[in-house]
Amino acid sequence: GVKDGSWTVLQLVEALGSCLENTDPRTRGRGIQLLSQVLLHCYTLLQEKEVLHLVLFYENRLQDHHLVIPSVLQGLRALSMCDVLSPGLAVSVLKAIFQEVHVQSLLQLDRHTVYSIITNFMGTREEELKGLGADFTFGFIQVMDGEKDPRNLLVAFQIVHDLITKNYALGPFVEELFEVTSCYFPIDFTPPPNDPHGIQREDLILSLRAVLASTPQFAEFLLPLLIEKMDSDLQSAKIDSLQTLTACCAIYGQKELQEFLPSLWSSLRREVFQTASEKVEAECLATLHALSACLSRSVLSSDTEDLLDSFLSSILQDCRHHLCEPDMKLVWPSAKLLQAAAGASLRAYHCVTRSVLPLLLEQYTKHPQSSQRRTILEMLLGFLELQQKWGHVEEDESSLLSLRVPVCSVVFSALTDPSVQLQLVGIRALTVLGSLQGFLSPSDLELVVDHLIRLALREEDSQSSEAAMEAAGSLAPIYPKVFSGRMVPRLEEELQSEREEESSRDHHSLRQRCLQALAAVSIHASIVRETVPVLLQHLRKVQKGSEAGNAQDMVSVCQSLHRVALQCQQDAEGCWYYHQTVVPCLLAMAVQAAVQESTHPLLGKALLEEEVLAAMVPVISAATTHLSPELAAQSVSHVVPLFLDGEVSFLPQNSFPCSFQPFEDGECLEAQRRLVVLLMAFVCSLPRNVAIPQQERLLRELLALSCSCNCPFTATTAAKCFAGLVNKHPAGQQLDEILQLAVNRMEPGLADGPRRMQALTLLLWVTKALVLRYHPLSSHLTDKLLGLLGDAELGPAAADGFSLLMAESPDVLHKGCHADVRIMFRQRFFTDNVPKLVQGFHGAGPNVKANYLKGLSHVLNHLPKPVLVTELPMLLSLLLEALSCSDRVVQLSTLSCLQPLLLEAPQIMSLHIDTLVTKFLSLTSSPTMAVRIAALRCAHALTSLPTTVLLPYKARVIRALAKPLDDKKRLVRKEAVAARGEWYV
Repeated sequence: GVKDGSWTVLQLVEALGSCLENTDPRTRGRGIQLLSQVLLHCYTLLQEKEVLHLVLFYENRLQDHHLVIPSVLQGLRALSMCDVLSPGLAVSVLKAIFQEVHVQSLLQLDRHTVYSIITNFMGTREEELKGLGADFTFGFIQVMDGEKDPRNLLVAFQIVHDLITKNYALGPFVEELFEVTSCYFPIDFTPPPNDPHGIQREDLILSLRAVLASTPQFAEFLLPLLIEKMDSDLQSAKIDSLQTLTACCAIYGQKELQEFLPSLWSSLRREVFQTASEKVEAECLATLHALSACLSRSVLSSDTEDLLDSFLSSILQDCRHHLCEPDMKLVWPSAKLLQAAAGASLRAYHCVTRSVLPLLLEQYTKHPQSSQRRTILEMLLGFLELQQKWGHVEEDESSLLSLRVPVCSVVFSALTDPSVQLQLVGIRALTVLGSLQGFLSPSDLELVVDHLIRLALREEDSQSSEAAMEAAGSLAPIYPKVFSGRMVPRLEEELQSEREEESSRDHHSLRQRCLQALAAVSIHASIVRETVPVLLQHLRKVQKGSEAGNAQDMVSVCQSLHRVALQCQQDAEGCWYYHQTVVPCLLAMAVQAAVQESTHPLLGKALLEEEVLAAMVPVISAATTHLSPELAAQSVSHVVPLFLDGEVSFLPQNSFPCSFQPFEDGECLEAQRRLVVLLMAFVCSLPRNVAIPQQERLLRELLALSCSCNCPFTATTAAKCFAGLVNKHPAGQQLDEILQLAVNRMEPGLADGPRRMQALTLLLWVTKALVLRYHPLSSHLTDKLLGLLGDAELGPAAADGFSLLMAESPDVLHKGCHADVRIMFRQRFFTDNVPKLVQGFHGAGPNVKANYLKGLSHVLNHLPKPVLVTELPMLLSLLLEALSCSDRVVQLSTLSCLQPLLLEAPQIMSLHIDTLVTKFLSLTSSPTMAVRIAALRCAHALTSLPTTVLLPYKARVIRALAKPLDDKKRLVRKEAVAARGEWYV
């Protein structure tokens, strides 16, 4: 009635008169409860005058019997949310609550109501409450004092935080407010199991910390408390104290900290020197960093002591001498403390490094052992890394710049040390020095490049070589002129000189490293313009050579070119330079080799080998995927006519002995047809919005080639290229026609004849292309594939095809090459086809059942595990049957599918424990090593099931796992040890 306006609240009060004036407190309580519930629903509808009368009524009721008070508080909560509350009423209500209600004697919910009333008034009547002065603070202290419920404490802590941060008057009650909150520090609360309120210990810790660290006025009371708790035996108390102190440093100044600095440093030093806990150590270092930063921020007047200086002097005095003992255990704690203090500000850094860096350099010279030098250099590296925070090295300030010569001398000496571990630290130090703008002189930079070349190419240990290449990659963008002018020519020289020498394993390794180093430094656009021609020139030389290892050399060059392509992708200009330089060159070389093969067999043969062509694919793909649509269209207008019409005019060095016709018939053109793989790499990597010229003709040619070619490599490549184009083709009549043509070519090919395998390959790739984009024809093609599982000849290959459908393809049909991939295609494929696989399995003859199991295990292996867990009860019996299959691929797929399920669905798996134990133990004796390893991993994973389920099998499993401990393969023995150990415990 109040909501629809047929009643006013005052009429309701009158109607409740007999209840509200009843002598029985329970009856009065029920009357007020009803009124309060109405107000909670209708407080937005009240008029100012009604609110005034109701407030006066409810204030009066606060003096009533204790049974009535909860309902009165609910009514006041409703009124505290009214927008039309007259000025002065909020103060009046709170005074009445402070005066009349002993809050801590109320139940939890009623105490929460009081906190809510205060919160509401603080949100809407802030100025009025501030008019109460410190009386409001004192009143709230009385309300909160003794609170124990975590739900209420979260609200109460927020109120205290607001009191402080919104500048309410604390008056003489600062210490009382601190006491009423700090009594909960450190928080010791464990939520009960199945707690519906969801309050965690961390929530209370953070809420209380926000209060304690909200004002410098608490410092004189809080810092002694924190020092006391830091000395506690409880690790949680130590960590909470340290984190709170760190938070306080953000708002404290010298004045608050001065008195307590010696005690704080003493506690922090003791913890870092003595603690066994890495977490406590990390928090101590963070706190020391915060203290140093706080003292660095303080503005000094002429007559005040520089506390930062005296604080750092104490740290140096206690830690510096330990740095002279690189074999002693306190050397690293001391270094960490000094670095934590130094990293807080540039002023602190200069103060510490002025004292420490000369000492470390002296110690490095004094200690000849590599292990000691490594420790000293690692400490030096820590201080050098701190300088990176401030970037440019200032001449007038930096103690580091005055030590440039000895620092460089120490780092360069580490690079020539026989110890690999010392070299690695030296390389890291070199990278840091190079990143400090203005630190290295031109002559130093030349020396840096020389050292990196020597380490990258000549150092026997691969760790040092790889680290040097990584360092070169980090420094090259900072000093592009030095690296393009000094390093690239040296690497080119090494490559060329090696071609003239006798080939050997060492020389081959050196060539490999040269190629890797050229790729590593190709980070900056100006360097890429130097390195790419060198790599392509080397590839041409290798192609013309006649060595046995030519193919492997070509693969190495392609791997380096691929790395450069990936590094160019984010720079549009660099990407286009790379594309128009590399892609035509690779195509020209390949066409040259193919045309020569057609006319003069044996010339340029290495370039046409499958592994070399396969290595070119990612190069062309990476060079194409990030092109802008305009530039991609420009490039495609040359490449497609090359393959369809033999248009070679855009290729460099394009005088070929005969025409290039990869789609024509004839045995002599087999080599040319192999190059369709390069066409695939290009057209399947184009952005979807780039139009491909003569696309319908191209699709027909690819379709014909995939079905008619005798070479499996070429036929598969053509099928993949066709599928890649079909996947991106816009929906419509043209696509439907080309797909119908494909189906008409596939069906007769699958039925009989010499090229059934080619037809199956085409079916698999086209099906994948359509499954990824949810095309309606995909279900028809999948059914055809399911039908082939019963075929004696094609069944095993069709079963393996399910892996192809579900797995990520590396070269086509993935998101990186702009394919149309729907987000949940695997789940959809599972839902549509697994019931058919199960049904087919049950109806199949004994000689083809394995095909269905293999197909099923491939699908399940690639399914997201949460989806698989939900379907597990239906499929588990079939998976267990698959373990009895003699096909090792089925066994391996099934085991790799079951292992994560043992961890993620222990309750369901426990129901089949007897079968699982028997099958896994049986397969640990399989003749196939991979199956033995997978079975042992599953036996290991069984230990995640409930202990009560496992205990009856413990002795049997431990006995059975003794046999693989003697397996002839080390990897099997390793898994057996891990599994058996877990069963023992």
